[in-house]
Amino acid sequence: MSIDWNHFTPWASLAGGILLGLASAMFILLNGRILGISGIVGGLMRPKAGDLNWRLTFLAGLLAAPLLYLWLVVPTAPRIDAGWGTVIVAGLLVGAGTRYGSGCTSGHGVCGLSRLSPRSLVATLAFMGAGFVTVYLARHVFA
Repeated sequence: MSIDWNHFTPWASLAGGILLGLASAMFILLNGRILGISGIVGGLMRPKAGDLNWRLTFLAGLLAAPLLYLWLVVPTAPRIDAGWGTVIVAGLLVGAGTRYGSGCTSGHGVCGLSRLSPRSLVATLAFMGAGFVTVYLARHVFA
């Protein structure tokens, strides 16, 4: 195994992790809510009184941030080594997994683990393990 040094981004990844951690901490301290994307978006399906505006604003920010980045930085061409069918099936499986696991990677992996939640530890180990197995099978067994 070798490292692709042209695409190895430890400093950018560290900065992104710090920003995500700060955003998660600020969200729970200022709003008393967990920064779990599936829960925030899921709450739009059956919004409670007073919940709609902040959820829509949050979602608008999620959609606006990459557009702002594209406007400020010369983007590189994205490369996805999968067809549309695979991407759609993967998205549906992720959606089903977040419902089954009562949360997503941001809710369990970032916020839940930082609160020392045993349920989040089990969920994070499960989705990380499933991801490792999937990548191994896709790249080494079925390739």
